[in-house]
Amino acid sequence: MTVFNAERLLFTPATPAPDAIPVILAFPNEYTVGITSLGYQVVWATLALRSEVQVSRLFTDIHEPLRSQPELVGFSFSWELDYSNILSQLEQLEIPLRANQRSQSDPLVFGGGPVLTANPEPFADFFDLILLGDGEDLLGAFIEAYQQVRYGDRKTQLRHLAQVPGIYVPSLYQVIYHSGTEEIQEICPLDSKIPAQVHKQTYRSNTLLASTVVTDKAAWENIYMVEVVRSCPEMCRFCLASYLTLPFRTASLSDSLIPAIDRGLTVTQRIGLLGASVTQHPEFTALLDHLKQPKYDGIRLSIASVRTNTVTVKLAETLAQRDTRSITIAVESGSDRLREIVNKKLQTEEIIQAAINAKAGGLQAMKLYGMVGIPGEESEDITATLELMQQLKQAAPGLRLTLGCSTFVPKAHTPFQWFGVNPEAEKRLKILEKQLRPQGIEFRPESYKWSVVQALISRGDRRLSQVLELVRHYGDSLGSYRRAFKELKGKLPPLDYYVHQTWNLEQVLPWSHLIGPLPETTLKKHLAEATNQFVGSPTEEEYSHKI
Repeated sequence: MTVFNAERLLFTPATPAPDAIPVILAFPNEYTVGITSLGYQVVWATLALRSEVQVSRLFTDIHEPLRSQPELVGFSFSWELDYSNILSQLEQLEIPLRANQRSQSDPLVFGGGPVLTANPEPFADFFDLILLGDGEDLLGAFIEAYQQVRYGDRKTQLRHLAQVPGIYVPSLYQVIYHSGTEEIQEICPLDSKIPAQVHKQTYRSNTLLASTVVTDKAAWENIYMVEVVRSCPEMCRFCLASYLTLPFRTASLSDSLIPAIDRGLTVTQRIGLLGASVTQHPEFTALLDHLKQPKYDGIRLSIASVRTNTVTVKLAETLAQRDTRSITIAVESGSDRLREIVNKKLQTEEIIQAAINAKAGGLQAMKLYGMVGIPGEESEDITATLELMQQLKQAAPGLRLTLGCSTFVPKAHTPFQWFGVNPEAEKRLKILEKQLRPQGIEFRPESYKWSVVQALISRGDRRLSQVLELVRHYGDSLGSYRRAFKELKGKLPPLDYYVHQTWNLEQVLPWSHLIGPLPETTLKKHLAEATNQFVGSPTEEEYSHKI
């Protein structure tokens, strides 16, 4: 039996029409990873439900039967370093890597997902078109627009698709750089018939996503995922998951959530509730009450990271009764001041109470997410994090504590996009590790070197495509990126410009022509509210020129 035979579908694929558009939908990782992606599942099902499309799936290890001449090849792109697999899959399909090298006989290569919606520019040269935003409406609009020019030449197709809201055709935009500096002078369309800006598309219904397939071959075996909320109302100033996906939307309890859960239970006993802030659903208590019914005995319930001050004894009891042993909360820092800088509306007392409630409700462990290198951070803030973990251990003895800790990475479309990575972050991760492990507190740091690469890609422009191609052959290490920059010296800015440098507030950003949920003026206002709380914060005159 093949891996695909093990799938339990929750939809019925349409029978493709005789002249159906041949499409390959790729995920740049192994099947077990890709099939666990709710976004990939839903995009695949959306295409498979259309009779005018014949879609085949491609992963790095396996694939369905592929048409020899596909017209569209799409990639769902969720993790930055997967880019090298995209290039490998293009080669596997015998498609030129760069869009400007493709001919009329080559398929149109499109992409979507969080990486490309945030900042597609480092990858712009590899894609013919990019879908910015939520796919629920955008995907159908794309297929319908393509049908209108299906038999036209490549130039006609791309110019027509560029008129669809949310579809970005990089080759139709020119990037002009200031001579003698690293900065961008202007990003403009090639002519007046191309939109000067491309707006991210937002799906506004209260029916959110749910799994379309369940399989024991997934990384999360046999899990059926239900999206409870989208975005987050807290708006932590570094958080891409909040700012890029605004506004905060919640799935209807009676019309969406409960029917979706019951549908999933026809094929599995494992349910995952997804969202950046699941417990802030306005009817979350009612959902808990519903799941406490005897008919749900025997199911295994998993829940994404929850808002700390919503960890009640009742929540912990429900999770413990449904075979969950731990809960995850994001605290960012043990410092009250630093949490105010990032707009984390959370007091130390609430964090301690969450741990007490988790233990009282029968949970065995709590994982906390923290961060070092947050703009405005001082050494005293690291001490505050150490003290918080000690307080938690004393307040809830026997509760197994884990601190997962990352380095701050600037993300496009957030108020902190102008900051660079703090070079002191690596040292601060080591301080936390040295102090916490002897106390029996598990510490899981995210690689500082990976954070540097992530920052490079998250703030990169089109010039980085040269780097990405070189690194792919050198190997995915920070040393490979430094080697590539050395080889390309004089052709693009140094690594530090993208990673560590704090950018001028007035400079043109690589994604300035790609419009997110909030205007740049609002992001700057939120930034000013944060920097006003820095130790020795800049004067208004200093701030207006540079952070």
